[in-house]
Amino acid sequence: MSRQPPLTATLEFLREHPSLVHGFVHHLQTLGRNLLVRSELLDAFDAVCAEDACAELRDSPFATIMGWCQEAAMEGAWIYFALRPRVAKWEYLRLHMDSVEGAVVPVSEFLEFKERLVMGPRAGEWTLEVDLAPFSRDFQKLHEADSIGRGVEFLNRRLSSRLFEGLGKGDQRLLAFLQVHKYRDQQLMLNDAVEDVAELRSALRQADRRLRGEPPDRSWDDVCHDLRRLGFEVGWGRNVERIRDTMRLLLDILEAPSPRNLEAFLGRMPMIFSIAIVSPHGYFGQSNVLGRPDTGGQVVYILDQVRALENEMHQRLELQGLDFEPSIVVLTRLLPEADGTSCDQRLEPIAGTRNARILRVPFRDEQDEVVPHWISRFEVWPYLERYAADAERELRAELDGRPDLIIGNYSDGNLVASLMSQHLGVTQCNIAHALEKTKYLYSDLYWQDNDHHYHFSCQFTADLIAMNTADFIITSTYQEIAGTDDGLGQYESYMAFSMPGLYRVVQGIDVYDPKFNIVSPGADPRIYFPPGEADRRLRHLAADIEELLLGTAPGPDRRGGLTEPDKPIIFTMARMDRIKNITGLARWFAESEALRERANLVLVAGHVDPNRSNDVEEREQIHYMHGLMDSHGLDGQVRWLGVHLEKSLAGEIYRFIAERRGVFVQPALFEAFGLTVVEAMTTGLPTFATRFGGPLEIIEDGVSGFHIDPNHGDAAAARLVEFFQRCEEDPGHWDTLSRGALERVAARYTWANYAERMMTLSRVYGFWKYVTDLERTETRRYLEMFYGLLLRPRAREIRPGR
Repeated sequence: MSRQPPLTATLEFLREHPSLVHGFVHHLQTLGRNLLVRSELLDAFDAVCAEDACAELRDSPFATIMGWCQEAAMEGAWIYFALRPRVAKWEYLRLHMDSVEGAVVPVSEFLEFKERLVMGPRAGEWTLEVDLAPFSRDFQKLHEADSIGRGVEFLNRRLSSRLFEGLGKGDQRLLAFLQVHKYRDQQLMLNDAVEDVAELRSALRQADRRLRGEPPDRSWDDVCHDLRRLGFEVGWGRNVERIRDTMRLLLDILEAPSPRNLEAFLGRMPMIFSIAIVSPHGYFGQSNVLGRPDTGGQVVYILDQVRALENEMHQRLELQGLDFEPSIVVLTRLLPEADGTSCDQRLEPIAGTRNARILRVPFRDEQDEVVPHWISRFEVWPYLERYAADAERELRAELDGRPDLIIGNYSDGNLVASLMSQHLGVTQCNIAHALEKTKYLYSDLYWQDNDHHYHFSCQFTADLIAMNTADFIITSTYQEIAGTDDGLGQYESYMAFSMPGLYRVVQGIDVYDPKFNIVSPGADPRIYFPPGEADRRLRHLAADIEELLLGTAPGPDRRGGLTEPDKPIIFTMARMDRIKNITGLARWFAESEALRERANLVLVAGHVDPNRSNDVEEREQIHYMHGLMDSHGLDGQVRWLGVHLEKSLAGEIYRFIAERRGVFVQPALFEAFGLTVVEAMTTGLPTFATRFGGPLEIIEDGVSGFHIDPNHGDAAAARLVEFFQRCEEDPGHWDTLSRGALERVAARYTWANYAERMMTLSRVYGFWKYVTDLERTETRRYLEMFYGLLLRPRAREIRPGR
């Protein structure tokens, strides 16, 4: 007898044992809430199962689906459960509260029921339903959850064989792809002497015979005369060894394509000479900007990314025998009211690069006037369409042509990248950094309550458009895409959701789409390294750091002083906002006598003077921090610094704290990746970080650091106490964790690995975009309508700062 599927077995169990489940449903009703999240449901289920009358439930089929349950919605006689049997696979169960009759229902019914909880009778009115599934029915998708985030591997496996099936069409497409490559007016790879695939095969064989007797280190210039007669141009390699190897890869592909050879060959193609990186919001600069509103890890990420990518581009061009200077331009916003930063400079070279620069383009209002002041990332939407057009014009002038790749960053940058890439016809890559939707509970369902401040109606719509127009998407971790076995991922949250009164999404994004790739960043190795590398230390900063961290003199940008400076330091550094949870860490510390006995706390966050902040949420957190320090008498144990640290100083501070056997804590309620976590670990500093988001993957708990739950501050504080106690008993324990952190980042989180992978991906997706319909024209047209009819008018209604 075959085993029943769990949902079928559950429906049968409901019919046979309604009284058992009724006790659980009744318990949920007593909680007095219409919406319940996973943790609340599991706690309720455990409480009911602890009663003798309902103990059978624990081993029943109903227990299985409760293990899958992510949320529940109930009203009147009905309760709906959202079930996630496996990663990004969802089912929805409807239950009648009295009869306990159950039925599996479609996602649209579940969403419509939730809408009624918010809108009441008005929920029955017609609602726009967004469904992108029909546009990708015939497109190859992944099937296994373990494959998510490895899209390019899947794409190469599936498409490389299909491409070359039947009538030689794939061969012709590959030939056409080789023939289009130029740099400015210089032809690359092939000239017009090769007209078809047969001639290409013949020319490759002849070239191999011609080069066989040549010394492997002879340059392209030494052999180019004969190769040009055969139809080849510069770009195959800088010397005979490289040229022959590249040509053999192509011959192998034409003979019997393999995914590995195809990726290796495309990785050598001279395709990427210029890149535009788009990041409009915040204060984007190289100094005196970190810690300002909307200005943090994304700026650090991009500047380090630029250096790594430029270096990789140089290396690849040199290996292929091309003496061209690659170009990278970071497009951001010009701020006339720059507040002591360089954000009012139109063009700024990027330190540590040869030819990369920041190009700043202003926002303009409806009267064509430059908007001079900073604007919150939540309120930039009215300016982005005009900004995209202005930035494209200035970018073309700066590059003397169009870029070969556009990389968007965050919601605003990804929308601008979508607008520009569609107009320019170039490959688009998206990097979300942090999707806001999962940060704020029920931010989609109750969007109208917060739209005056956060404008999620624009942001979530822009996210949906950008992630579906991108050719490929880069994430730093797996769970950014698809979460964990127990919880959904950031991108997964866009699969199905509702914004009552606006629209309902029944299929928004598919995380099994091969556009998703995990490429993790690292920390700048010039800045972040262990304290033992004495010859690289910036010893001249020692006195400044000691005064900064251990000093007691008051000032407008600091509060508190450490009366027992010999204690180890708990260090954290982040923006002062609710999600970063700096005040949460201060509260844990304040409420733990055991922790206060063993360590001091140093915070680098926001401003100390609330009048210096023009961000509402930051000011609220500043006032709360002052209240904590006053009420708990923390001024002798906490040093709060409202300063903007230069990277070199930050790196030396990490090492200063490591020398004093301190730790780094990242207490965020959610952290998409956790660049400061990688930076701290790269200096050998034992790190405690939130288990919600990227740090769950970065840190191996108990080996290279520790996970903490920011929702249970007492447990987090106890874990810190336990660590310091053990270090007191066994000083080698600190060293063990320090070594574990260093080994972890060296193996997984380096910018060199990031740049190599990024450059390969850009070529592979550029190739598939050229030879197949990866552009998905129908999807793009649908999204253009969505943009024009919904996002544009909503964006125009926003009046920033009002």
